[in-house]
Amino acid sequence: MKHAPLRTILLVEDSPVDAEMTMDALRDANLANPVTHVEDGVDCLDWLYRRGGFAQREGDDPAVVLLDIKMPRMDGLEVLTQMRADERFRRTPVVILSSSREETDLVRSWDLGVNAYVIKPVDVAQFFQAVRTLGQFWAVLNQAPDPE
Repeated sequence: MKHAPLRTILLVEDSPVDAEMTMDALRDANLANPVTHVEDGVDCLDWLYRRGGFAQREGDDPAVVLLDIKMPRMDGLEVLTQMRADERFRRTPVVILSSSREETDLVRSWDLGVNAYVIKPVDVAQFFQAVRTLGQFWAVLNQAPDPE
């Protein structure tokens, strides 16, 4: 029996420090899934739709998108809006991973159909634990339903 290839975890984060910590935490969780990092919402959509510099990318759609909110060019809420408006990405798990504690960001994220909203802990150990748990749940345990 042939197993499907492991699907990518797409990390959308403009902070190099937060991106590196997130990737370290995912590696620390011993996930076999490949992780792809893009720096803003425009690159995220280009990756998803195989446009621009990602036109030749291999592989399926992501297992999960870990999405920051506050980014240059296009913020995470606009990315989420566009993903949920498209039948292809409507069921793709999206986890907001943000330092924003603004209630408007939280409410708008849930209204747009986010699967989870995690406020980045300031403490590095707590941050690692949160990301490890997220990675294990969304990339390994959770399975999105088949499109109808």
